Amino acid sequence: MSIDKEYRPEAIEARWAAEWIDRGVFRARGEPDREPFCMVIPPPNVTGNLHMGHVLVYTLHDVVARWRRMQGRDVLWLPGTDHAGIATQMVVERELAREGIDRKAIGRDAFVARVWEWKQLYGARITHQLKRLGASCDWSRERFTMDEGLSRAVRLVFVKLYREGLVYRDRFIVNWCPRCQTALSDLETIHKTVNGKLWTIRYPFADGKGKGITVATTRPETMLGDTGVAVHPDDARHAAAIGRSVTVPLTGRTVPVVADAFVDPAFGTGAVKITPAHDPNDFAAGRRLGLPEIVVIDPYGKMTEAAGAFAGLDRFQARKRIVHELEAADLLVEVKDHEHAVGHCQRCDTVVEPLVSLQWFVKVGALAEPAAAAVREGRTEFVPASWAKVYQEWMKNIHDWCISRQLWWGHRIPAWYCDPCGTIVVEESGPKKCERCGGALRQDDDVLDTWFSSGLWPFSTLGWPERTADLARYYPTTLLITGFDIIFFWVARMMMFGLKFMDDVPFRHVYIHGLVRDAEGQKMSKSRGNTIDPEDVQARYGTDAVRLTMAMLAAPGNDIPLAPERMEGYRAFANKLWNACRFVLMKLEESPAPPGPRPHEDLSLTDRWILSRAHRTIQEVDRALEQYRFDRAADILYHFVWHEFCDWYIECVKPDLFAADGPRAAAARAVLTEVVDTTLRLLHPIMPFVTEELWQRFPHEGDHLATAAWPRPDEGLLDAKAERDMELLQELVVKVRNLRVEASIDPSRRIEVLVHAETPRNAKLVASEAALLASLTRASSVTVVEAFPADLVAARGVARGFEAAIPLAGLLDVAAETSRLTKELDRVLRDVDARNRKLANESFLERAPAEVVAKERAIQQELLDKKRRIEATLASLAGGGAGA
Repeated sequence: MSIDKEYRPEAIEARWAAEWIDRGVFRARGEPDREPFCMVIPPPNVTGNLHMGHVLVYTLHDVVARWRRMQGRDVLWLPGTDHAGIATQMVVERELAREGIDRKAIGRDAFVARVWEWKQLYGARITHQLKRLGASCDWSRERFTMDEGLSRAVRLVFVKLYREGLVYRDRFIVNWCPRCQTALSDLETIHKTVNGKLWTIRYPFADGKGKGITVATTRPETMLGDTGVAVHPDDARHAAAIGRSVTVPLTGRTVPVVADAFVDPAFGTGAVKITPAHDPNDFAAGRRLGLPEIVVIDPYGKMTEAAGAFAGLDRFQARKRIVHELEAADLLVEVKDHEHAVGHCQRCDTVVEPLVSLQWFVKVGALAEPAAAAVREGRTEFVPASWAKVYQEWMKNIHDWCISRQLWWGHRIPAWYCDPCGTIVVEESGPKKCERCGGALRQDDDVLDTWFSSGLWPFSTLGWPERTADLARYYPTTLLITGFDIIFFWVARMMMFGLKFMDDVPFRHVYIHGLVRDAEGQKMSKSRGNTIDPEDVQARYGTDAVRLTMAMLAAPGNDIPLAPERMEGYRAFANKLWNACRFVLMKLEESPAPPGPRPHEDLSLTDRWILSRAHRTIQEVDRALEQYRFDRAADILYHFVWHEFCDWYIECVKPDLFAADGPRAAAARAVLTEVVDTTLRLLHPIMPFVTEELWQRFPHEGDHLATAAWPRPDEGLLDAKAERDMELLQELVVKVRNLRVEASIDPSRRIEVLVHAETPRNAKLVASEAALLASLTRASSVTVVEAFPADLVAARGVARGFEAAIPLAGLLDVAAETSRLTKELDRVLRDVDARNRKLANESFLERAPAEVVAKERAIQQELLDKKRRIEATLASLAGGGAGA
């Protein structure tokens, strides 16, 4: 049972992380007598290392997994990683660029092989980081979104949706990233407010009659692709122009002026240019009005041949040239500053270009309604509940989902084309030749959006489409923990696919956490230089301290401002726990705790108090975890361990432990052992490493704390009277200690303490616990008195239910004590004056509730009593005759 003097987390963490996994401690065994509890990990992308956001979400998952496992549930926390199409392809392309290699030069197969090499390296690194964090996943069931089983599920879902008409292919305007060279979904397009310009341009009437019509635009370069000008049908300013034609400046092309209700009369001049190939709203209007689509910007963001003299220019270079030429032609009417939202690629921050492109889409309307209904009906609950409203609002306004990506890394779309006859074949695996004409087939070059495969994660990881035992036992999963930023990317899609293909929701509860930010509340990013490396802080403070920090800060739905220095305090907490357990172990080595139940008569007030507090803490922690209040559970445990167990109980029982062996010492050792065991079990889900290491050194049953039984509160040990009595004694001790400091009494000096109790019960309590009070205050004696001697010169103070005095004969610095009491009297007099004015205010007395007025009067009386006592003490110090 020996234990090192100093807690060194590094070696302990590595040893237990390996031990738990080697012994299969976290494996879900499917025992029929245990209630299943399942979570699938939000799979980290294989793009690099974990960040602090990962540490937060996986810490919270692990707290729940360990807690439920110790409660006896059959816990499956299923781990895995995501291939992350765009993100991973980008980082590998950057790696190749550093080697002077272009992916197109080496070809698709060679490039994909390099990405698999990257995945093997970083997938293994991520798994190592998760294990180092203590993630109690069932590592025998680890999955990757491009495993063969999961890939088959993706192909099957695509084919089924296609055959039901829910997946279709069409030319449509999409968000296009010129840098990533792929289409993006609406959710992958981040709209940022930028300070731009609003250019007002004159479009001359084609017949030369009149000046023409003025149009306001934020994108002059797209003017070259205009095929119409639109006004609102009810806008009287432009009624006469409807049906006429205008000439698009710098092109000579004639286009009609049309009426359409999509125009906002309040924007600009009330007339807008229609560029169907380069604006989503214009695209829809063009389809309604039968206007042609002229593509003037290519996928690389350069002007096409259709742009005439501007062909080959970058779109932003073309903008400057066009504005210059408009001004020269006297067609630029006005330029003014204009703040507006501009779409940017979520991955590379490039300004997105709306382009008409042939893409694959999912009709989400039929999938979204059941997913919205499931939340309305309570089949899936959000925590905090307010996020359900956000989810419902988005589901109500959902658009068809563009699922094709122009990438090489990902699930290749299972569609094959026959170029000679135009046949399209959609199958899990394509035929070798066209059944219609016998021609060769080529597979679609595109891959599926990453979120398509991750939307299947809760059931594809359990073996679907096979009807596996895991699928039958663990689906629907119990809980999903994730950030609010991917409710729409991931949660909504899992809901839609789960209901469609499993006929049930994918999870019963969704806990939404905030984002980890820096200490000033700023988003962490490498460009800002404010990121925190999880491995650095784990090495510096210990993993348990990092985990405790995350739990402490995890208020539901709130962002988390994280300062690494905060972990310093929680490292100190781990040391405090270590030292307390080391002290107890040393005392048990001297004389082990007696086996069997403790005789009640051997239990002191402090024994009964700490046992009651321990079992009340079990109740409070259970309640907090049931409500996913990780912050509250962590705070309750921190307070119990540091302030109640270490600062009070251990100090209270030291005299018994240091005294000759007897019933009190035996009882104290037994209580210490029980409370330590309970404490380590309660703390284990949050701080698994230090608690496992300590628990192994105490007498225990079973192999691992990780699978030990979760403590249950014993109603018989809940003792409200002991808690009330101990609380009174604690306040009295704190007051006496404060008096010592304020009176500048040497800490090593023994003092006398006189206590006047307000009630006979309180007097009896102090008398019965005088020895304990003397020990805690370094007093030679603690005596209950009916009244203080009239000539007493003492440092005095009031605690709840008591007045305490330390006779100062031989101890007193009279000048210092007089100064202190004079300052305190000044404060009391100011408070008395303020209360007197408040209670003399007729308006307050008339309007305030009776209980508020009564409380003010009670405070006034307490202040007057305190004033009287201080004045009496000052008189005593001055003349030695008047006491209180």
